[in-house]
Amino acid sequence: MNIAALLAKAALSFADRPAITRGLETWSDYGGFHRAAGAIGGALRRDYGLDAGDRVAIAMSNRPEFLETLFGIWYAGMVAVPVNAKLHPSEFAYIFANSGARACFTAPDLAPAIEKLAADSAVLEAVITTGGDSYRALSAGQAMPYESRAPEDPAWLFYTSGTTGRPKGATLSHRNLLIMTLTYFADMDPISSQDSVLHAAPLSHGSGLYGLPHVAKAANNIIPESGGFDAEEILGLIPHFSGVTMFGAPTMIVRLMNSPAMAGADTRNLKLLYYGGAPMYVADVEQALKIFGPKLVQIYGQGEAPMNISYLSRQFYADRDHPRYRERIASTGIARTDLEFRVVDENDRQLPAGESGEVVVRGDIVMTGYWRDPEATAAALRGGWLHTGDIGSVDEDGFLTLLDRSKDMIISGGTNIYPREIEEVLLRHDGVREVSVVGRPHKDWGEEVVAFVVRAEGPQVAAQTLDQLCLDHIARFKRPKEYFFETSLPKNNYGKVMKNDLRDRLAVDTETAD
Repeated sequence: MNIAALLAKAALSFADRPAITRGLETWSDYGGFHRAAGAIGGALRRDYGLDAGDRVAIAMSNRPEFLETLFGIWYAGMVAVPVNAKLHPSEFAYIFANSGARACFTAPDLAPAIEKLAADSAVLEAVITTGGDSYRALSAGQAMPYESRAPEDPAWLFYTSGTTGRPKGATLSHRNLLIMTLTYFADMDPISSQDSVLHAAPLSHGSGLYGLPHVAKAANNIIPESGGFDAEEILGLIPHFSGVTMFGAPTMIVRLMNSPAMAGADTRNLKLLYYGGAPMYVADVEQALKIFGPKLVQIYGQGEAPMNISYLSRQFYADRDHPRYRERIASTGIARTDLEFRVVDENDRQLPAGESGEVVVRGDIVMTGYWRDPEATAAALRGGWLHTGDIGSVDEDGFLTLLDRSKDMIISGGTNIYPREIEEVLLRHDGVREVSVVGRPHKDWGEEVVAFVVRAEGPQVAAQTLDQLCLDHIARFKRPKEYFFETSLPKNNYGKVMKNDLRDRLAVDTETAD
């Protein structure tokens, strides 16, 4: 088994179909994509002396060569190590060293930094830069058929975002990626060769993984010319392609809705918006449904279980007459076809419906372990279940609602307080654009609730107004004790709010006050 077979089979039957498009210009058809990947794989084995099982990094923003090199690595039987292009050089260096990557594909903008790291690296032997004559010659060279691999062999090292310490490399096997691909068709959406996927989120993470089912069905992979997310650019591309799907963080969906270009946008060719990586608040979901119609699918997942553990399909968004409709669209949906999840207590005992605890998962989608980290692997996969670190509850119909990451839970006076519940209430006010609730150290209560708020344009909402909103909807002890009004919230490269940064700021303020 080699996940590269998805491309080889698509090229056999759909050689003339557009495979990769940059902006509005076709970069390659499936026949050309297949030949380029085979040539890159052959060069890695023949010219660079690499062997099957070696790790090869990809450090570049979204561009057509990303997909060519990803599949080229697999054709050679090697392990891809995609790295977010926005990381700091020290983070690149750590991932190269931890993965043992012997080569790295990069783009001209990052090449000087990567070459400098290679000079200081004990493992990184070669830096291959795209965009020039040497890369074009390499990708047009003698092609090799894809190398046979065992289902359990590693295919992709998915490095976590590392917001709480060093990132860990979730080892995804060829079986993991194949199961992820097949379950996309079962749960998310059928795909045809007439469809398109718009890669606005990083190919190094979710968008790249969700490119696999689209390659399997010979759909068109569209790379924005900007190489990232620009709301006006995205809305301008959609009318030019058929059956357009796009994966993004909730912040990207909100930015689309709030873009001035939205007023005149034609989204009739938009087939599906699937989002994940962070909760999407009910107020934003309802607004997105008004603007785009029933084209939303929510996913909840982790790099350790790509790309989703649960999903909320279009049929649930469309079922407005269900008596628990709002509760359902606030949930992350039901278990994907190929796995089980449950909610457990601190002793890993399953909890009854409605009670909150840690979400655990098992199935063929779950990673084989963390790369070169047996202790972390044993802790995460104890008892045969992936321990996600997320706190949630499951209702009697099997819908999973996430409350928070376990590390984000606030414990005040011995009582657990879940920030998301408070954030949902605050976002009901039209004057609130973004909010993040965290715990601040308190000498008597352990922690107290505070809120960081980004106001919406227009009349400036006051703290007293938000306080009353909370008193009207949640228990008094849960309401924030202080509101900090900000121009923006700190986010990592994947659009997640960096609550650690907010907590660190509060800790410094507390020490200063003492």
